[in-house]
Amino acid sequence: MKMVNVRRYLRGSGRVLAFVFVASVIWLLFDMAALRMSISDVNSQLLKERVIREKEMMIKQQSRVTQLVMEGFKHPVQKVEQAVTHAWRKQKSNKLAQAYRRGGKEHEVNSNQKQVINKSVHANSRNNGDNPTKQDVRPKKEAVNLDLSEAVVHKTHRPPGVQINQNLLIKTARFAQNPVDGIDSKADQKVKGASAKNQTKASQLHVEEAHPAQTIAHQNPNKNVNRKEENMEAKRVGMSERTNVNVKKERLKPIVHLRAKENTRINSTAGRTAGVHKVLHLDMTQAPRDPKAVGQFGQAVLLPKSDDAVVKKRWDEGHFNVYLSDQIPVDRAIPDTRPESCAQNLVHDDLPSTSVIFCFVDEVWSTLLRSVHSVLNRSPPHLLKEIILVDDFSTKDYLKEPLDKYMSQFPKVRIIRLKERQGLIRARLAGAAVAKGEVLTFLDSHIECNVGWLEPLLERVYLDRRKVPCPVIEVISDKDMSYMLVDNFQRGIFKWPLVFSWSSVPEDVIKKNNMTISDPIKCPVMAGGLFSIDKKYFFELGTYDPGLDVWGGENMEISFKIWMCGGEIEIIPCSRVGHIFRGQNPYKFPKDRQKTVERNLARVAEVWLDEYKDIFYGHGYHHLLDKKVMDIGNLTEQIELRKRLKCKSFKWYLENVYPDFSTPLVKAEGLVFNRGLRKCLALQKGSLSFEVCNLNKQNQHFNYTWMRHIRQQGLCVEPQSKEHGFALLPCDNAKRELRWLHKISNVALAEHLIAEFSNHMCLEAEPRGVTVRLSPCEPNNIFQKWQFTHYSV
Repeated sequence: MKMVNVRRYLRGSGRVLAFVFVASVIWLLFDMAALRMSISDVNSQLLKERVIREKEMMIKQQSRVTQLVMEGFKHPVQKVEQAVTHAWRKQKSNKLAQAYRRGGKEHEVNSNQKQVINKSVHANSRNNGDNPTKQDVRPKKEAVNLDLSEAVVHKTHRPPGVQINQNLLIKTARFAQNPVDGIDSKADQKVKGASAKNQTKASQLHVEEAHPAQTIAHQNPNKNVNRKEENMEAKRVGMSERTNVNVKKERLKPIVHLRAKENTRINSTAGRTAGVHKVLHLDMTQAPRDPKAVGQFGQAVLLPKSDDAVVKKRWDEGHFNVYLSDQIPVDRAIPDTRPESCAQNLVHDDLPSTSVIFCFVDEVWSTLLRSVHSVLNRSPPHLLKEIILVDDFSTKDYLKEPLDKYMSQFPKVRIIRLKERQGLIRARLAGAAVAKGEVLTFLDSHIECNVGWLEPLLERVYLDRRKVPCPVIEVISDKDMSYMLVDNFQRGIFKWPLVFSWSSVPEDVIKKNNMTISDPIKCPVMAGGLFSIDKKYFFELGTYDPGLDVWGGENMEISFKIWMCGGEIEIIPCSRVGHIFRGQNPYKFPKDRQKTVERNLARVAEVWLDEYKDIFYGHGYHHLLDKKVMDIGNLTEQIELRKRLKCKSFKWYLENVYPDFSTPLVKAEGLVFNRGLRKCLALQKGSLSFEVCNLNKQNQHFNYTWMRHIRQQGLCVEPQSKEHGFALLPCDNAKRELRWLHKISNVALAEHLIAEFSNHMCLEAEPRGVTVRLSPCEPNNIFQKWQFTHYSV
């Protein structure tokens, strides 16, 4: 019955309508399928073109970077495609490396080795009484989202092998800023605009507000700054850049792994759930840099001879080329001199914040501004808590109201002015006392921080609060203001009498530890001017010895204290800061420079060197032992501090921290052989006589010490007079009468023992071989010639 009804409906016009309906449905299905294929093809084509375009851009950029690396460095300003000049490449010579190793002329010693000039800028403080053995529990910080990619999970357990798109990090970290140096070209902006419609909207990065530095071609301390217009422009540009960020989901192959074992250290402050990211490549500026500006990219500037007169005239203002410095932009680009692998290193997202402290007195305007701008431009804003400028009673007018007015545009910069000259050690402490950051970063006031300089330092403190990291200090020429590369594997050391120096890491240490050019380097002594330290740990250590004056020796004191009391000092090759090494300090010294440095070093020796302090005094500082000549102050507080911190001995320091340094406690030892008698000096019943030489007899064993004593078991030989002969008295380093000169530079008397207090009198054996006497020195008298069994020096 139903079939009959169907046939009835399909008769005539019904059949036509049914056919049309079926055909329409089939056509519609085909049309939808074709449309879907078309959309898919368009999307696929767009995606394919975008991938190819980005791949070509990456290849082009990598090729450019590789080319620049082969020529000497990588330009942070990638828009500029000019090649590095041959003149700049010549600066990578051994001559520059030598300039770095000797620190320019920063650390000087006079002909008598009595003056040690250490260019560190420090401050003193008093111990706050905290116990350093207690673990520092830093409040858990919320990790900053440093990635916009949906491919990387934020704030999760991220394996060390997982990497983040570096190009993406570079762009996201420049939030709320103008494009840096024109990195994003117009063509790139068009590509981003076209592809933005086909991409998911990226989440925005939220970090602490940034204050971009200004580009100033010619620095004028009295120049008015329209803050409102600058802030409006910064916000406008920042909004534009945030809305143009495009994200590509990407997972990179693991390149650098964080060492898991470092997170398990007792003093580690690392969170167990913290994410990681690649070191940010920041170099912010409010306006595109002029690639043709004087000194741009850290290149050398050769001034015409017609400027020689004004250069010479202004040289004494800073003891470098001040005239040229004033022509260089305060935010100039400098070469990225880090090892290539540093850009791939991972650091934690929740690093501690830092207060950067500059101490200065009568600093040159342009170099001070360049120092501050380099920190503002190349530091992640969320890690830079503040910049503290400590003015140690400067006399220059431009460092007063004009400096206040200029720095007022940067909310993170504040100025502390001391009411009287305190010296750089106490000025540094004044900055530390008011710092709000978790880490203190001390810098000299004539430096330029390089890209990626801050995070590697904070990472070491994050992993272990007792690590004190220092950047590689590179050289800014005092003559042509060029930025120079330095050798890798350099570390700070000391030589007697506590003179700072640079030295290469021994080859056997490099091979034993399988070190790469980007690995941290253990540093026996820091240069002192540039380092980071956990604020609480700094005060637990008692900061600097408060008895130290002005500057000089404070880097030795803090270095020995850190190592011997449980900490470590490291040089971080992935953190680089340029420094102007000056021939001498341009400012006046509040006290006698030589006496101040000598006094400071004597305090360090008495507190930290134990029995090795004789070596220090023996290198021309005997006069410091005379209290009438030098009062080094009360040492009770420092000695108690060392006991309270349970610090190790200086012998431990030499054996474990600086084992390649030869430090014999005596200059000569063994038997004392007289060439005339062919016998050896012996101690019998409290008097001196001669015996047949016998190494097994202890009464024939003497030491010739650094204090110039002829010593045996705490007793020293002292001549009393011609008639009375000699006496054996308890050794006293301050008594000049106990000192003998031996193996001196005078070849004719090299083997003589010359009484220091006398007028050219020498120790002589009586021909009968009974005893010894004091006689006028005679170069050819063999009875006045003495030989020790073994000479250490």
